[in-house]
Amino acid sequence: MALTIECQKRAEGTKPKALRREGLIPAVLYGHQGTESIELTLDQKKAIQLMQTATVNKTVIELSIPHLSWNGKTVLHEVQAHPWKPLPYHFSFFAVKAE
Repeated sequence: MALTIECQKRAEGTKPKALRREGLIPAVLYGHQGTESIELTLDQKKAIQLMQTATVNKTVIELSIPHLSWNGKTVLHEVQAHPWKPLPYHFSFFAVKAE
């Protein structure tokens, strides 16, 4: 089963708490161009779906960033969640090199 998710580039200087109030979850993509990382946001509903279907460090996810015209395969590396609510706080993705 292939998972596909769309993220947006996070505006510089935006606070994570303010993003969560707007229904967005902060995320980071590591290694999309070598060692460079990029800050992203994704929709809270899609993030909750992703938490329920993906396994950390095992599930390959097709990630697209329309603002940067970047599509690629990633692995969900880390999910930070609220201690007692089923709400995600932050996602970390690692880009997978195409073979």
